[in-house]
Amino acid sequence: MFSSLSQANSQLPDIGTAGVSALSVEQEVLYGKAFMRFARASLPLIDDPVLDEYINDLGLSIVSQANNVRFPFTFFLVKDNAINAAAFLGGRIKVHSGLFLHAETESELAGVLAHEISHVTQRHIARYLEDQAKSTPLSIAGLVGSIALAMLNPTAGAAAINATMGLTLQNSINFTRDNEYEADRIGMALLANAGFEPGGMMTFFQKLAAENRYSSKLPEMLLTHPITENRIAEARNRAASYKTPHRDSSLDFYLAKARIQAMYTSQSTDSLLAYFEQNAKKSRLGSPAQLAAQYGKALALMKSNHSAEAGNILATLIKQQPDNLFFQDSLTDQEIDAQQYSAAISRLEQRNQNMQNNPVIIINLANVYLKANQPEASIRLLDQYTRNNPESSLAWQLLTEGYQQTANQTGFHQAQAEYLALRGDIAQATDHLHMARANTADGLSQARIDARIAELEKQKKVDDSLKR
Repeated sequence: MFSSLSQANSQLPDIGTAGVSALSVEQEVLYGKAFMRFARASLPLIDDPVLDEYINDLGLSIVSQANNVRFPFTFFLVKDNAINAAAFLGGRIKVHSGLFLHAETESELAGVLAHEISHVTQRHIARYLEDQAKSTPLSIAGLVGSIALAMLNPTAGAAAINATMGLTLQNSINFTRDNEYEADRIGMALLANAGFEPGGMMTFFQKLAAENRYSSKLPEMLLTHPITENRIAEARNRAASYKTPHRDSSLDFYLAKARIQAMYTSQSTDSLLAYFEQNAKKSRLGSPAQLAAQYGKALALMKSNHSAEAGNILATLIKQQPDNLFFQDSLTDQEIDAQQYSAAISRLEQRNQNMQNNPVIIINLANVYLKANQPEASIRLLDQYTRNNPESSLAWQLLTEGYQQTANQTGFHQAQAEYLALRGDIAQATDHLHMARANTADGLSQARIDARIAELEKQKKVDDSLKR
């Protein structure tokens, strides 16, 4: 049995060389960025700064326990009730919102992330490509493109993989089975070392299997991560060998669940209010579950145009925890709805002094500046923020609006180009850069724009190579 990460690693291959002949680490990062462009263009991503902060903080706390981390990890949310998560090249982890709704503990959610992180650190896709490159006439880019399609559209993608790679069913099954056992072993060690219940991953998988035992249609997660009795038994025994204490579910876990249910499901406001009120009554006063129920009720009230009542609840919550990002973000939305811009700006500027460079605070403050007709202040914030966070679609959208308010055509076209480039729309992005160039006579600015156009042309070649 494995009781530490080093013990788990002793069972794994040499990752320093695995997959490198087919795909270098640099190529993997490049393809990971391309995949994100495809995802932004084709998936209903949840562009929510507070949820992004939560899922990335949770994921990176697990990554910090891993060996063989060759690149930064990015966790992103998709609005999809299907219970699933998936790992792609370059540390890109897709998480469905339905996963939050069905995970009862933070360890269950963290367990799924640990499993996916392990697929990446063990370079399972790269090793898969290395194996397939020996027997298929397709280029590595073509193989990567097929896998990307499978993640973006599982139904069409599975058919594409089998058709384009010429795989036999048994080879696919064997490779998947080996990878799943490997991700279980290493993922469980990561989970325990990060302070979570090591059995959380398998507890969640077991629960899904039990709930759908008599269903004709299994959840996506059980289709992409097949569960067997042997796998469950092995994981249960391994989890029992860990004797280290584990943390309880955090308040932010409960708040994230409430936020997704209130803001990213199709439930009616009446049913949401009834649900959160019932949860608040049955939960211990002051417990994370009770605070989350109050928070969910406030979000439901805002959806039903009861902004003042929602504001009272949020103001009470934020007095208890002034640095809680969920409360800060939602109170800002309520104050914007009530046109209380000065109050929001004063509060967020104070928080920005205490929590410098926090994405949630900066995005909220920049947004309020725009609503209050203070675009210059918004631009100052976002200009630096986008330099440090160039993949923030929301920041580029707000920066576009700020430049539009100030009638700065060069800035507007450059910001719009970056937003479009993140979605893989290189043609339109390049058009906006040409318009930006035409609106400035500054030679240094023109040279920078020319360099960016050249970068986008290279980016387009990568994207096109994956679409063949």
